[in-house]
Amino acid sequence: MATKQRTLAAAISFEGKGLHTGLQVKMTVNPAEENHGITFRRVDIEGAPEVPALCEYVVDTSRGTTIEHGAARVSTIEHIISALWTLGVDNASIDINAPETPIMDGSALEYAKRITEVGTVEQSAERRYYEVTEKQVYTLPEKGVAIVLYPDDEFSVSVHVDYNSKVVGNQYATYNNADNYTDKIAMCRTFVFLHELEPLMKMNLIKGGDLDNAIVVVENAVTEEQLDHLKNIFQKDDIRITGGYLNNQQLRANNELARHKLLDLLGDFALLGMRIKGRVWATRPGHFANTEFMKDLSRSIRRSGEKPSFKFSAKAQPLLDINQIKALLPHRPPFLLVDRVFHIEENAIGGIKQVSMNEPFFVGHFPEEPVMPGVLIIEALAQCGGLLVLSRVEEPSSYSTYFLKADGVKWKRKVVPGDTLQLECHIIDMRRGICTMEAKAFVGGQLVCEAVLTAQIVKNR
Repeated sequence: MATKQRTLAAAISFEGKGLHTGLQVKMTVNPAEENHGITFRRVDIEGAPEVPALCEYVVDTSRGTTIEHGAARVSTIEHIISALWTLGVDNASIDINAPETPIMDGSALEYAKRITEVGTVEQSAERRYYEVTEKQVYTLPEKGVAIVLYPDDEFSVSVHVDYNSKVVGNQYATYNNADNYTDKIAMCRTFVFLHELEPLMKMNLIKGGDLDNAIVVVENAVTEEQLDHLKNIFQKDDIRITGGYLNNQQLRANNELARHKLLDLLGDFALLGMRIKGRVWATRPGHFANTEFMKDLSRSIRRSGEKPSFKFSAKAQPLLDINQIKALLPHRPPFLLVDRVFHIEENAIGGIKQVSMNEPFFVGHFPEEPVMPGVLIIEALAQCGGLLVLSRVEEPSSYSTYFLKADGVKWKRKVVPGDTLQLECHIIDMRRGICTMEAKAFVGGQLVCEAVLTAQIVKNR
């Protein structure tokens, strides 16, 4: 496996209609700096809001994978992500002028061809890998779904699908790093069973679906009346069924449906945000199972890393003492909740809050059992993050940071008088005056609180 991150050598653009919205879409995939990851930017919305292609932003998996962050929402992302990630692109910024990617011919073939044509360039940053050390399982027994991840030195996938269909039958597909993704996987198209069409239309989906971008499987005999209805749906006079497929679709492989499920899985697994060293065995995988498994895995990875990133020593001189902190932050006692900064780098900071029984909030929270309010732990983290942001601008006294929101907030244990609260913030993204960071608080090396914080940097009047 390659160890360095890569991005596209040049921008590539695509145009087509969205499968479910039917809208005409223009999408441009741009090179991006290292550690950027893959993001979508809704250029049709004021401010061009972005959403990272990560599993924690998945909000819907009905007939495709949809991500959302703030005002930015993009659906059916799995095909372009599958192509980018599997062909080695770690960092890309995708400009899109609609809420859905273009479906093209129902496969990832055009995406893969263009990525291969333009090529990729190596970057200096190291790739992040998740090395599987023990068997991990995700199941939905009522749906016959099982995804198993085994330890291995390389990444590989085996997929088995069985829909109790006499047309489809049992199908298997495999992929490993030595395979040609474009020729073996990318060319396989999305599919739907004929009996699913009417319900999907009633759900206001597949407005852009037609016989040129989807395989339609016909399981049962169809009457002339039903054929006429299909002619109206697809606005085609020539509708026929041959070999179990509508309009005599010529399959690109005898196991094309299983290969397409593998294509989707590759795209959904990329939403982990790091490459996997492990072997995947999946039975009847789908977007919901794929992305929920990645969410579980992401949480497990975070838990395994729930230790402070920086080592605090009370003997060491602070990088910012309380007077220097007061010069940067507008907060004052009793609401100044950072006592010192002991570590600072371009995208991360470590600070300390000494929790004393003299804190005014202990008078009422609680008189018989003093506990630091969780919201004040978040505030301490926000102030620490503010110090990091202000350290990156010229004339920091001319700027203020304003809390916008907190996502994924969790408290793990109580913080009480006598505790030394270690605060850590790591910048996830910072652009156009908006900063998002991962924030964690520790006591005695144990995680007590975590959140993803977003703030706005504003120049003072």
